[in-house]
Amino acid sequence: MRRSGTIARQALLVRVGRRSSDVGRAATATRAEVIYTGHELAPALRPIVTHVTAAPAPVAEEVTSLLPGAQTTARKLRFALVNSCTLASLALGLLAIFLAMQGDIRPAAACLVACVAFDGLDGALARKLGVSSPFGAQMDSLADMCSFGLAAPVVVYAALAHTVPTPAAAIACVLVAGCAAIRLARFNVSPKDGKFFCGVPTTMAAAVLAVTVLIDVPVPGLALLGGVALLAFAMVSSFPYAKLARLLRLPPWLWALPVVGALVDIRLTFAVIVMAYLVSGPVLWARMRRV
Repeated sequence: MRRSGTIARQALLVRVGRRSSDVGRAATATRAEVIYTGHELAPALRPIVTHVTAAPAPVAEEVTSLLPGAQTTARKLRFALVNSCTLASLALGLLAIFLAMQGDIRPAAACLVACVAFDGLDGALARKLGVSSPFGAQMDSLADMCSFGLAAPVVVYAALAHTVPTPAAAIACVLVAGCAAIRLARFNVSPKDGKFFCGVPTTMAAAVLAVTVLIDVPVPGLALLGGVALLAFAMVSSFPYAKLARLLRLPPWLWALPVVGALVDIRLTFAVIVMAYLVSGPVLWARMRRV
């Protein structure tokens, strides 16, 4: 009888020891061990582990509006109008490429001039109508890359194809495209200056190239090739170039000079204006360094 009681007590101690070891293992089990070993936790620890290993509730994603501010119908229509101007610039850039591929060089250059007009119009309208937005800024940059970074070099390449060696024309036009991409990317991430551009803007460079082709400036092919390369490097330079608002403050008589010159010889007047603008950057840079 005494012996059977001793055996029963030993069996009870073994069962208690096993349960204690199970609790200890459950307390130290990692989430992976619980999932992959199928280890059953003690009832007292199940609520704790379930609370720790429960997956977080999904967070609803916030919907970002493309147009900051009041979402009225009138503002949305104004926003659509501004972005339509940007898309028109993009479409005209593609049209310029198609025309250049068919050999219609001057109509292609005219499309580039129209791109410049729409590019200036969308920014002015956005500020006037109060619908400026980060989305619009990115749209404008992408359209500029298509119209001024790709279409303009294609038109220039088509114009130079029969006057200079083809590899040289290709290198110069690739240089324009690469510098335009660098210029636009730098503009997007740089602090804005209300008075000066850092380097020649892509819009201005494309306008110069387009008008050069449109009016057929009588310049030898190699000289024109050097001018294209110079314009490309001017885009990525650090020289300050005056913005249009600052140029409009010049004396009226100074504006009358190019008008009179255009009536006498439009090609020569255009070449002088372009060279004066390109030289103004290094001159302003030197004056700022001296101050």
